[in-house]
Amino acid sequence: MVLTELKRQFPAAPEYLTQIFLIQRDTGEVTNAGLADRLNVSRPAVSQAIGRLRRLGLVEQDKYGTIALSLEGENIGKKIVRRHFLLEHLLVGLLKYPWDKADKEAESLQDALSDDFTEFLSQRLGNPQTCPHGNPMPDSALEERYLQAPPLSGAPLHQEIRLIRITEEGELLDGLLPFCLEHQLLPGRIMIPSSLDEQQVVVQKDEKTLSIPIKFAQLLRWEAVSSK
Repeated sequence: MVLTELKRQFPAAPEYLTQIFLIQRDTGEVTNAGLADRLNVSRPAVSQAIGRLRRLGLVEQDKYGTIALSLEGENIGKKIVRRHFLLEHLLVGLLKYPWDKADKEAESLQDALSDDFTEFLSQRLGNPQTCPHGNPMPDSALEERYLQAPPLSGAPLHQEIRLIRITEEGELLDGLLPFCLEHQLLPGRIMIPSSLDEQQVVVQKDEKTLSIPIKFAQLLRWEAVSSK
């Protein structure tokens, strides 16, 4: 189904398909409750939307309430996510738009891109493998590795680690992106966790000490510095 035709039939469909895809690849399971929380809408609204998407042949839902994309729904979701990530790179890398605001701006632009321009933009940007926040492109070579990366809240103490990803859930959490920008917690940043408790993770970075609230640390992903 062409995206413009889908939006004509159901304007909210791209947003639902995108979030279903992202939740499914991060957690493996999508429910009405989880989708309502991610989209900040009511559960009845999600139930109605899923019904419409089912009638369009884009999602399935089993008797336990688990939602899954059909092949067509998954392809559309991947296409939108790719457009979104490329727009973020255009905004941040070329236009120098604020890193912590690019996600929302890209969301407002993503549905307007044509397939031809999407491919042109990817080539122009050097075919990036992640978004500027470290989330992997669908079907990229490092997708599985980045999705399996553990949270900073469980990182080993007194060992060098590299921050590689701020999860999609993290991008939506109030305050996390501005905090990361203020303290330069960007993908590629090397740090050493020095202590951990129920409230915070303390890391050593650039010869300075930084306390990261645990609710933020749970949504940051890392790998060992020796990883390639």
